[in-house]
Amino acid sequence: MGARGAGALVAAVLTFLSLLTAVPAAAGDEVIGSVKTVRGAATVVRAGATMPAAPGLKLFAGDVLETGADGALGLVLRDDSLMSLGPSSRASVEKFLFAPAEGKLGLTTRVVRGTLTYLSGIIGRLAPEATTFVTPVFTIGVRGTHFAVRVEG
Repeated sequence: MGARGAGALVAAVLTFLSLLTAVPAAAGDEVIGSVKTVRGAATVVRAGATMPAAPGLKLFAGDVLETGADGALGLVLRDDSLMSLGPSSRASVEKFLFAPAEGKLGLTTRVVRGTLTYLSGIIGRLAPEATTFVTPVFTIGVRGTHFAVRVEG
């Protein structure tokens, strides 16, 4: 590893450690997924505190995900669901239940504005009726595996 690679590794470790110490308690206790990719301005609001989104950042139910005019976020949830938020978007995963052995499955996502694409994971395959996306004007019940929604406002 060269000096450039070592510098990048140190920066990544420091960013990770700062996220661990700066993150207030989450609304939910259980990790529901993580940030996979970030482009441009993107933040996560947790318990009233705003932090920059970064690949690997763990997500909890109730986290609010926001992107700027040049931002985009890619997320992977514990059930292997994939979500992407486009520019100027705001959304949150309000409910995430993933205990297949106990029959507890559920995913509720609120999209306030912007664009979101969704590719279902295990919850969508085992219990599509337990997967919903709420917008200011309607609720989407998921019966397929992949869709996109756009909310203006």
